[in-house]
Amino acid sequence: MSFTPPPGFTTRPTLTGTFGMSASTHWLATASAQAVLERGGNAFDAAVAGGFVLHVVEPHLNGPGGDLVGIFATAEEPGTPVVLAGQGPAPAGATIEHYRSEGLDLVPGAGGLAATVPGAVDAWLMLLHDHGSWELADVLSYAIGYARDGHPLLAQAAATISRVAGLFREHWPSSAALWMPEGRVPDAGTIVRNPAYASVLEGLIAAGAAIRDDGPVGREARIDAARTEWKSGAVAGAAAAFLATPHRHSDGSDHAGVITAADFADSGAAYEAAVSVEFRGHTIAKAGAWTQGPALLQTLRILDGCAEIDPSTEAGAHTVLEALKLAFADRDAYYGDIDVPLDVLLSAEYATERRALIADGASQEWRPGIIDGHPVFRPALRTPDGAIIAGVGEPTVAPPGRDGRTRGDTCHIDIVDRWGNMIAVTASGGWLQSSPTIPELGFCLGTRLQMTWLDAESPAALRPGARPRTTLTPTLVLRNGRAEMAIGTPGGDQQEQWQVPVLLRMIVGGYTAQEAIDAPSLHTTALVDSFWPRGWTSAGVVVEDRLGDELITGLERRGHDVTRAGAWSLGRVSAVGWDAATGGVWAAANPRGMQGYAAGR
Repeated sequence: MSFTPPPGFTTRPTLTGTFGMSASTHWLATASAQAVLERGGNAFDAAVAGGFVLHVVEPHLNGPGGDLVGIFATAEEPGTPVVLAGQGPAPAGATIEHYRSEGLDLVPGAGGLAATVPGAVDAWLMLLHDHGSWELADVLSYAIGYARDGHPLLAQAAATISRVAGLFREHWPSSAALWMPEGRVPDAGTIVRNPAYASVLEGLIAAGAAIRDDGPVGREARIDAARTEWKSGAVAGAAAAFLATPHRHSDGSDHAGVITAADFADSGAAYEAAVSVEFRGHTIAKAGAWTQGPALLQTLRILDGCAEIDPSTEAGAHTVLEALKLAFADRDAYYGDIDVPLDVLLSAEYATERRALIADGASQEWRPGIIDGHPVFRPALRTPDGAIIAGVGEPTVAPPGRDGRTRGDTCHIDIVDRWGNMIAVTASGGWLQSSPTIPELGFCLGTRLQMTWLDAESPAALRPGARPRTTLTPTLVLRNGRAEMAIGTPGGDQQEQWQVPVLLRMIVGGYTAQEAIDAPSLHTTALVDSFWPRGWTSAGVVVEDRLGDELITGLERRGHDVTRAGAWSLGRVSAVGWDAATGGVWAAANPRGMQGYAAGR
């Protein structure tokens, strides 16, 4: 098996050094994180600082009312991947019966009924408490500065506001007041401020101000006080009270939210063991099946026995797409915040069965496997209706069959420090188009409940206290007993799909990280969309034109329904790593959109 060699150039170098590296989807978050490393902070201090900055500078992609999934290894235990679970659960009042009584057959894609309990802020604070070394005030100073003093509005953020301007003017006036303060969409580059959110962060610091101990015990107590304030103070009360008023949802009707202050108080972030598989001498570690992470592991298991897996060739691209379709069918049939049979789904024997289904032509079927003792959930396979409704979904790629252009969603950050700590975090939800802005908080709640089903037979059914099966899915790669790479990307249902070609090109093809990130990508839409209105296309594929006419025509000849998405449009992958040969560190970031950057030395 041979891989197409890299083209011999990259848009930027893979950064190398010995001190520490940061990479993220926004240069200001990368710079803030690296500044923390330069001032003596560790990877966890840096990740938290950068994560809060992302709330401010990428508000159309994530927010404090959203969620996150992280995966990390510490310098003390470099071979033990740990999952940071910052996905909040469904509120106590979020029942199938209530939503059905509201005339709904799907959880809406925008509005308060789609909101889980926010999980991101508590997860960041827990990580800082347990593994960081900095004071909360110092870590939050970067985000507070950008929120209070301002930052230049991204072109993509301005475009997002433009798309939902009518919704804001007609139905969500509090969002219009924050994001269109002069009654019009701000231009790209406009300096925008969010003083309300700056005050929220200052309130978290103030919650522990009376604790005078200057040592580690005092530091941890101050962070504990901030966590209590977040879950039981002004934020919880304001959010619950505001969303209790009926407001416009994506179904075109007005509904009241069901989240309460008690829901905030009763939830919290957690650590979990990772799940993993071996692939070509590497251990690939992911979060469990309450995320879509195991779908990447299933895909690699299937591909490990295939003859051609180079995504730069027609046969390899076809094989990768068909393997992804099989893995995602299992995701849609079996994954959820329940006891999922991962021992079967990730086994070599099961991968052999699934691999045998890959033929020379594109499958037109939705084909989950059969697992004894576990009924197959069969969601309705809805053909997308062609309508793009403002404010809904996770707007990474235009829905299947349209232009395929990246519109952006979600944020990602990776950090490695000189001591060997390494972390990847994908944060999302609570983007400015999720639900009406809560005026005194400067942000809105997320929409992750749209990934649940109003069908009690589904493993991902809407159930109070259960987490929706999230698409957030960072990756940790280990070799010879220690973490070697942290990697991830925004992209909703595409997150695993855009990581797979990068991992294949690096692990099998010998590409450098930047070469693999720069290389043209592709993904399938032949899966049940995680976002409202939950569409499916039988053989849909989206490709970057740089894969070449010959390869694209070959995919079409095999029966794939191909959408060309332009030359540089798919994927926002970033990664950091440790080089076993030199003992140094490295980083690479996505050039698409001219927004993500790596930094380090």
